[in-house]
Amino acid sequence: MDARAHGTEVVDTQRDDLVALSHAIHGDAEPAFAEHVSSARVAQMLDDAGFAVTHGTCGLDTAVVATIGSGPLQLALCAEYDALPGIGHACGHNIIAASAVGAALALAGIVDDLGVTVRVIGTPGEEGGGGKIHLLEGGAFDGLHGAMMVHPAPMDAPAMPCLAVQQFAVSYHGRAAHASAYPHLGINAADALTVAQVAIGLLRQHIRTTDRIHGIVTDGGDAPNIVPAHAGGTWYVRAATLEQLADIAPRVRQCFEAGATATGASVAVDEPAPPYAELRADARLTSRYVAEAEALGRRFDIADEPLHGSTDMGNVSRAMPAIHPLIGIDSGGAVNHQPEFAAACVTASADRAVRDGAVALARTVIATAEDHALSQDLQATSYAAS
Repeated sequence: MDARAHGTEVVDTQRDDLVALSHAIHGDAEPAFAEHVSSARVAQMLDDAGFAVTHGTCGLDTAVVATIGSGPLQLALCAEYDALPGIGHACGHNIIAASAVGAALALAGIVDDLGVTVRVIGTPGEEGGGGKIHLLEGGAFDGLHGAMMVHPAPMDAPAMPCLAVQQFAVSYHGRAAHASAYPHLGINAADALTVAQVAIGLLRQHIRTTDRIHGIVTDGGDAPNIVPAHAGGTWYVRAATLEQLADIAPRVRQCFEAGATATGASVAVDEPAPPYAELRADARLTSRYVAEAEALGRRFDIADEPLHGSTDMGNVSRAMPAIHPLIGIDSGGAVNHQPEFAAACVTASADRAVRDGAVALARTVIATAEDHALSQDLQATSYAAS
């Protein structure tokens, strides 16, 4: 039996367990850096399969690193498992995790024949926390020659166009007072936030078409008859590249500072996560993934432009060859980050995506290892945290 047939057989044999893993993670719905049960499930399944597993690394309790094989070509399969606050797995990270585990199981018995070392990296906090960036800086990706994962969406696509993003957490502090009897003694923190939002709205005339600025108010005061002494919000600023992000983000920060200047409030602008980079999908690995996915019946004739989100896999893709293709599920017209999409991530179509994603990733690793020129080219440079 050849390697591709072997890998497919393993996934199909383990399909019920992989689907159960996907559904269990979906039911856990743990947010960023709190994925204790979900990461433990991933770690246990890989440990049972003979991987050398570390649960908790680089200062992240819910990170997982599982390794098998000793070949010179070292490739990572990235698993995500954090849910979105309020709407659960509306980005299908349960499918991502189960597909990565399935691909790893498919490869476990043949890694030495292929000359490959497979490292599964469970990466917490993708939805805003930058888990992969912390793991890159902490050395979890050291020695790797490439990294792969699949991401569910309403369609299949060779890559997910991703923007760079910077997060801002903004807090204003003013002075409380009776809003009717003594308003002149108050400093209105909510007014400061309003000024900032107006400034951002005016700024939008002067930004690139690929820039995005959006946020929410998380604190607007306590009662209408009290001048708000505190107010705040969380904002995302996106751009086509990290370099363009470095241009627009300071201008948005100045809008927040303008609110403080106008009202006399003080302002604190924090960055709760490191900037996410744009995604740079490796063309060589992408073409092999597309060929293997098409052999499974997947189609990439996309009529609509794929979503433009952001992911910390972008930082990985700037550090080493990487792919982040979209794997389609029947979501009934719903799109990522909608509650209806979360519901679609535990349907028969989603379960098929777990299986196809696992097989396609495993076959992509096999195709890469069997292509001597590509394998040697990848091995010419390995990642090391600076």
